Amino acid sequence: MEKHAKLSELPATAICGNDISSSCLYVSALSLLYAGQYAWISLLLVGGTLFLFRKIYGEVVGALPLNGGAYNVLLNSANKSMASLAACLTILSYVATSVISANEAIHYAAIFSPSLPIILGTIGLLLLFFLLNLLGLKESSKAAVVIFIIHLATLSILCLVCGWHLITEGTGQFRLNFTLKSEQSIPFQLFAGFSAAMLGISGFESSANYVEEQDRGVFPKTLRNMWIIVTIFNPLIAILALGLIPLDNVQNYQQSLLAFMGERSGGHWLSWLVSFDAVLVLSGAVLTSFVGVSGLIKRMTLDRIFPQFLLKENNRQAPYYILLVFFVLCVAVLLSTGGELQALAGVYTISFLSVMGLFGIGNLLLKLRRKRLPRPQRATSGSVFLALIAVGAALAGNVMFNPQYVLVFFEYFIPTFLVALIMMDRTLLLSGLLSIILYLFRPLKRGIERFTRWTNETIKKINDQEFVFFSKGDDIASLNRVMIYIQDNEETNRLRIVTIENEHFQAPEHLHRDIEALDRAYPEIDVTYERIQGSFGPELIGELSAKWQIPTNFMFIGSPGQRFQYRVEQLCGVRLII
Repeated sequence: MEKHAKLSELPATAICGNDISSSCLYVSALSLLYAGQYAWISLLLVGGTLFLFRKIYGEVVGALPLNGGAYNVLLNSANKSMASLAACLTILSYVATSVISANEAIHYAAIFSPSLPIILGTIGLLLLFFLLNLLGLKESSKAAVVIFIIHLATLSILCLVCGWHLITEGTGQFRLNFTLKSEQSIPFQLFAGFSAAMLGISGFESSANYVEEQDRGVFPKTLRNMWIIVTIFNPLIAILALGLIPLDNVQNYQQSLLAFMGERSGGHWLSWLVSFDAVLVLSGAVLTSFVGVSGLIKRMTLDRIFPQFLLKENNRQAPYYILLVFFVLCVAVLLSTGGELQALAGVYTISFLSVMGLFGIGNLLLKLRRKRLPRPQRATSGSVFLALIAVGAALAGNVMFNPQYVLVFFEYFIPTFLVALIMMDRTLLLSGLLSIILYLFRPLKRGIERFTRWTNETIKKINDQEFVFFSKGDDIASLNRVMIYIQDNEETNRLRIVTIENEHFQAPEHLHRDIEALDRAYPEIDVTYERIQGSFGPELIGELSAKWQIPTNFMFIGSPGQRFQYRVEQLCGVRLII
């Protein structure tokens, strides 16, 4: 199958940029409500936090440039359970973002067509982007670029017109707002405003979920571009709002602050333009969710967390089952809430901030456990801890100001995580289910025999999946860590340890004896050893994968050193486990 073209800087930025830049529609208003005249400082602090995360993400994804984001780094530096935790949080964040953004887009569209049915319109918009994604990432990125350019142009026009209005009409309102006294202290206002404003960087994590579709070197540019947008526009809009609107009135225009600023400074045409742009960019955030979740779930499916049928693609290389499941899930959430989506804000808030925190933890684990892994840039440990403190403070602040978020979040999170845990240990589930059915339906002998036979065959098929570890002549302690990882994280009873020998490398004599000892120490896993002549690289990996019929993501290696001639992303999806 012909591979699709990689994304260049503009389309790659546009896909994630539409999500993060759509925050301009609401985050300044939120920050003004909590921080008052100091909102712009809170928003600059958010920009500073995002600057720290640029290097955190850059180091992690530069070292492991594979789809999956936080799931990918934790899978390669911690364990599958922790990785699945991050993945479930990311999926919840995408579902909440998609449903809320689609619903808000239709609310804005209703300004132009008051008779537009909100629920049906939201479903229609979700359906539109489901169909658009079926056309493939290239076509989706074209739509994203158009939306992105219109949005940045609209924000620029709005800021210029508002700035000109303040120059010509005076800054009296600005001075009045700055003289207002608050019951809260300035540090508390800054903390509250920062906590609320941190919701404005949702989308920053999305680029890591489709990094494999980006040209080499594009990913860090997408992070830089998103950081620039957030750091310039959000504080600037807050400052301009202080010059146009009394702080006491901000709450009245919380849902449409930018449209009101346009009306106040430029007239009806600018308010109309901002509302039209809101429809587009919120729709773009829906597109971001579809693209991000596709890359993540595809990676998880390759790792046998989800059923393998999800990997099927159409002739445009779009994973249509993944897209369909996500579409149905979003519609189900929308209908279950009856369009009252305030509760989803809690899911979105806690999920997104938790994913950011887990990415920081993944960075620290990568430093600790994958020291030799080459990476194009490094974040200092101090900056990672500072970023984690900032995210932790924002998470605590949001929970403190909106305690109802916690209960709603767990209502969605617990079932999602349980599904992931069950899929990771399907053999245990099937064995338990078989025992219950045998006990309850003992009289139905023939049916029970068929079900028992099917269950045992399914368990055998799962466990018979062979895994491969490419050894560099590791000592028995390192190989034991491999066995522990396999035992704790994979459903298999077969492991093939392989050494690739050539004129530069010969396996040590003790390796065969060590592997035999491990085979005796782990009787539940059949360990075999094979020596192959050749040169380790993508071609040999692909050849062995086809010959043995073992997917490449079921092949493991230890962390390569700085002199290793291949990058991790060139190794066909081989995973790092020690």
